Amino acid sequence: MEILIIALPLIASIISGFFGKYLGDRNSEIITSLFVSISAILSILVLYEVMFNQYEDNIIIATWINSGTLNVNWSMKIDALSAIMLVVVTSVSSLVHIYSIGYMSHDPHKPRFMAYLSLFTFAMLMLVTSDNFIQLFFGWEGVGLCSYFLIGFWFKKDTANTAAIKAFIVNRVGDFGFALGIFLIFYLFGTVNYSEVFDQIPSIVDKKISFLGIDLKAIDLICLLLFVGAMGKSAQILLHTWLPDAMEGPTPVSALIHAATMVTAGVFLVVRCSPIYEYSELALNIITIVGMSTAFFAATVAVVQTDIKKIIAYSTCSQLGYMFFATGVGAYNVAMFHLFTHAFFKALLFLGSGSIIHAFKDEQNIEKMGGVWKKLPYTYSFMIIGTLALTGFPFLSGFYSKDAIIEFAYLRGNTAGYYAAGIGILTAFLTSIYSWRLMFKTFHGEFNNKDMSIDETHESPLVMLLPLAILSIGAIFSGFVFKELFIGHGEQNNFWQNSIFFLEPLSSDHPPFWFLILTPILVIISIPFAYYLFVKNKDLPKRIVNVNKPLYEFLLNKWYFDELYEIVFIKSSKKIGLILWKFFDIKIIDGFGPDGISTLIKKFSLKANKFQSGYIYQYAFVMLVGFSALLTFLIVK
Repeated sequence: MEILIIALPLIASIISGFFGKYLGDRNSEIITSLFVSISAILSILVLYEVMFNQYEDNIIIATWINSGTLNVNWSMKIDALSAIMLVVVTSVSSLVHIYSIGYMSHDPHKPRFMAYLSLFTFAMLMLVTSDNFIQLFFGWEGVGLCSYFLIGFWFKKDTANTAAIKAFIVNRVGDFGFALGIFLIFYLFGTVNYSEVFDQIPSIVDKKISFLGIDLKAIDLICLLLFVGAMGKSAQILLHTWLPDAMEGPTPVSALIHAATMVTAGVFLVVRCSPIYEYSELALNIITIVGMSTAFFAATVAVVQTDIKKIIAYSTCSQLGYMFFATGVGAYNVAMFHLFTHAFFKALLFLGSGSIIHAFKDEQNIEKMGGVWKKLPYTYSFMIIGTLALTGFPFLSGFYSKDAIIEFAYLRGNTAGYYAAGIGILTAFLTSIYSWRLMFKTFHGEFNNKDMSIDETHESPLVMLLPLAILSIGAIFSGFVFKELFIGHGEQNNFWQNSIFFLEPLSSDHPPFWFLILTPILVIISIPFAYYLFVKNKDLPKRIVNVNKPLYEFLLNKWYFDELYEIVFIKSSKKIGLILWKFFDIKIIDGFGPDGISTLIKKFSLKANKFQSGYIYQYAFVMLVGFSALLTFLIVK
């Protein structure tokens, strides 16, 4: 049963990719959706076994590498952590497959698209079920490759191609650090299998190693190199620039990659390696700082964006920041809880935005929408649910998981924890503001689209609304139902068993009452505040912008990270490339290589041609010179 979970998406991808033109569009869609849905059902059964029977297993599929101390298998590690990820990946993927049947109905390349989705699902499943770092890296690179295919799916659009290349290159920066981390693990331990590595970690806690001329603790260096990989994949600040541009791909891609699966791989990596990170205070503090910085940065940028998908993309970036600073304060189970709930409401928001874009004939600017809440009642209802869950409105899923992160950061008791808690509360308020700004500008106020009439907008078909309905159930109930399982004390903590390692148990204390109610109060207050700003008094935001023009431009240009990278990396690289091309390539390699040799031969041939005159004395002279040269060579030898 477990192997089928991985095998079915791969089989579906092969069938749709290689035989789709023979099967037809509809059959390709049905086969891929059915196979991935079966994987989702089997994943739920596995999670049930893990929850109620403490089921754990390590299923060896095949031997892969066997050389010296390097023994690597294709395998499936089933425990609480991988079971949660199996359910998240397959359930969201199956709903995205079904949703795509309606959303991509006018696309001429549907089998290829469905094949890419299924292949991505397979790579992600390989990643989360690995029992060693090499298989993890295989899945890691697999989802990176599939994201390149999916982001650049509409390859005739220059912006899509550029976004795909950008995502691929930025992720390679993180992956380079990740690969160095794996090399260092093998260098120190002689193995890359999780269990063997984790067992040896206490023995190298005080070991130091020289890296770039600096003496560092080996454990710190391993953690930081692995975290560089996590930063790239999960779009943390400094390596985040690819995520908003990736919205050039079809909306189902955004829901699959940027809501619940690929971008959470970095969080999964840190949680899976908790037996390593628990021994590195430096790495945990850095993760906390990076996480809270990302959460705040992305929220501030989302406040001023006008592209509906980019707003939700920056929201994803911000929520990933929450997950990382949860791991940074040692609350790995809370990070996984937010990853789990976030998968439902963020996929709901992305697919809901796709329904809106579908209704507005591919328009994505929220300034050109408005006044359609009665025309799109189902989409509006689902988006309301997703927004409430995202903002952490009391008793919806985001309320339980996001507030838990802020509370555990506060209970950490150190400086980084207090700062993270403060930034978390401020970011929660900003999240509520930009989320309700999106809702009010999209559905309320006046209809602002001059290219179409309001009567032309229409509700999405059932095949698109059904996934939204299922995700809405998860967005409402997943927090309440699974809170005790994920973060409960006492017997419920047995759920994680050995899949997450805690050097010290998490605090069971409760923050002060005022702290507990602060975030929910801010979230509730933000709703009428946003309504007043963006519906009732639309001139006020404009006046605020005019007064704070430099700040507005700073946020609108995403803190100028892209411009900074353009100057520091891209332009300098182009100049270096130009020098290498014109001097080394053209003048040296070509000059002394093929061009030089061909020029020399041409000159010799032109000179030799002059002896082809028809006069016998010139032929005799050439023969004499040749004979003399040959005789000299033989005598000297």
